[in-house]
Amino acid sequence: MPIRLKPTFADRLTSADRALVGVWTAASSPIAAEIMAGSGADVVLVDGEHSPIGIDGLVGVLQAIEPYDATAVVRVPWNDAVIIKQVLDAGAQSLVVPMVSTADEAVAAVQAMRYPPRGIRGIGSMLARASRWSAVPDYVATAHELVALAVQIETVEGVANASAIAAVEGVDAIFVGPADLAGSMGFPPASEVRDAVVSVIEEGRAAGTPVGVNAFAPADADHYLAAGAAFVVVAADVTLLAASARAAVGRLVPTDGETGTY
Repeated sequence: MPIRLKPTFADRLTSADRALVGVWTAASSPIAAEIMAGSGADVVLVDGEHSPIGIDGLVGVLQAIEPYDATAVVRVPWNDAVIIKQVLDAGAQSLVVPMVSTADEAVAAVQAMRYPPRGIRGIGSMLARASRWSAVPDYVATAHELVALAVQIETVEGVANASAIAAVEGVDAIFVGPADLAGSMGFPPASEVRDAVVSVIEEGRAAGTPVGVNAFAPADADHYLAAGAAFVVVAADVTLLAASARAAVGRLVPTDGETGTY
């Protein structure tokens, strides 16, 4: 029986009448991913860069998110055609490629997302969850319409090249990573990092390419939304769990020589 895949991140951005709100799952746990998907967030970003999630674990995480309205977006560990092929074949439709600093790097990511003649993605869809093992009609011919790419700008060079990156055909969105960007800038005052992020938002808007940003602090999220961000990512499962656990225990257990509340 033919199967129809869910809308991609690009589809979600195009149809949205407001900025989208995203959350991370980095626990390498289908249960944690399902909790985040059920939070009401529009997007669940699956972190394959800084978490233990690999190809084997990724499939279960994607399956846990699937029944929910949230759109799954997988961040791969690097702009590598082999890794991108494997993640797509595992059934991820929407990807974030980190550390994209030039238009050429963005083109390489686009090429890795697409089958020939549009790109260089290896053809093995009959063996892969991507096509639901050939249950998706004409998958190879239509796959370029069933996937979406966001590239992550995280360096001073990337900020300088934001306009050129946003203009690359096949780049559906830009995602700014303020933490690595701050490091690339030499850890200046936070206001300078925010200004750099806003400059990318403005370049993306001028090119018609949606731009989003990690913004775990509510004031930062508000600032970027006011500047025209198309999406903000506001929390992660591991940080929420860690903070809540420390708060619950810290109320009763003395720390740093202080007396707990008994």
